[in-house]
Amino acid sequence: MKAEVKNLDAGAAGEIELADEIFGLEPRADILHRVVRWQLAKRQAGTHKTKTRGEVSYSTKKIYRQKGTGGARHGDKGVVQFRHGGTVKGPVVRSHAHDLPKKVRKLGLKLALSAKAKAGEIIVIENAELAEAKTKALKARADKLGLTKALVIDGAEVNENFLRASRNIDGLNVLPSQGANVYDILRHDQLVLTKAGVEALEARLK
Repeated sequence: MKAEVKNLDAGAAGEIELADEIFGLEPRADILHRVVRWQLAKRQAGTHKTKTRGEVSYSTKKIYRQKGTGGARHGDKGVVQFRHGGTVKGPVVRSHAHDLPKKVRKLGLKLALSAKAKAGEIIVIENAELAEAKTKALKARADKLGLTKALVIDGAEVNENFLRASRNIDGLNVLPSQGANVYDILRHDQLVLTKAGVEALEARLK
């Protein structure tokens, strides 16, 4: 499939051929869902923790005798029934990550790119380079391209001036081709690919 190439000033800069096996697939919600769940699970810190009966700071002395009080039988005061007592079966420090086959991850990225292509939300630009790291200049060019909430994917490396200028623009994020992922692609309204980014993605996914 062919796509129009634009420069940063929204002018025409030729055409580029996008590989059908990467940008022309029929999107599958089940695969995309699995990959997004895998990504978000990996991001969870898993540092939540509550103290058990054996970890709370209390005396382990029996609070009163077993029989003859007319009340329930109790041992120490660190049990769940009492205020400041331990928690039963509370959260513990753990990893939320789970395995996902590499083939499914690779397919998920292809399907995310195909979904953007099918929706007409891919913009291909000649390059993402600026002579100076000026946010105002980049914002003006982003407006010309009609970018609102966009993800820019460049080649192996991102131009430092472009990256610095983009940091103060709300809704504009920049990644190298190796950082391209399903979650970030789907959560942005537009996907902006440089020619180098297209070549890098095709080399990575073919």
